[in-house]
Amino acid sequence: MDLKVIYEDNHIIVVEKPNNIPSQGDKTGDVDMLSIIKEYLKKKYQKPGNVYLGLIHRLDRPVGGVMVFAKTSKAASRLSEEVRNKKFKKTYLAIVNGKMQDEKGTLKDYLWKDQKNNTSYVVKQNKKNSKEASLDYEVLKYDKNLDASVLKINLHTGRHHQIRVQLSSRGHSIYGDGKYHGKLSNKDLCLWAYKLEFEHPTTKENLVFEDLPKMEGMWENLKGINLIV
Repeated sequence: MDLKVIYEDNHIIVVEKPNNIPSQGDKTGDVDMLSIIKEYLKKKYQKPGNVYLGLIHRLDRPVGGVMVFAKTSKAASRLSEEVRNKKFKKTYLAIVNGKMQDEKGTLKDYLWKDQKNNTSYVVKQNKKNSKEASLDYEVLKYDKNLDASVLKINLHTGRHHQIRVQLSSRGHSIYGDGKYHGKLSNKDLCLWAYKLEFEHPTTKENLVFEDLPKMEGMWENLKGINLIV
């Protein structure tokens, strides 16, 4: 596949992950982002042997959007620390079924992951191994004809399938999400990590990267929307 590089220096590389490609290798053996970027770096810099590349964060396989990888172990360590300290900010776009009750809001739940079926559920707080999940959302647009809402989402926690589960539990499944009862009129999941903000691991500069999905299919609803925060 053609790799879309958004930014690159000696320490990090920021790229677009397409829908339906794993962030890293899994049991399917399908090509993954780590392998693709390693091959890109190996060819570009004519590096012999294995190329170092640190995975800092993940996106679910069906989710597309902007990701950053570390090109050195020092950069990987510092960026991972930002993730742990919640200084690493990801903003998503989603198209969901129906009209949200409020234009803005915070969703808080406890989620439990079914390891066997790779599915998560909203459960009561006292369920064993459940974890708290929280996100903010803002409605950017509601299309009455499609009965669909475009949302901007900021995560406070990074739980398994969090955005998909929390919205689905309230009757607002994401378009294309067969696992969580979403309408399948669109071939791709309408969830996209469009904005990434973090501190550069060496220069300490605050970096912001944005990457929008192609304006086609359901994503045509983004046309004319002001996404400036």
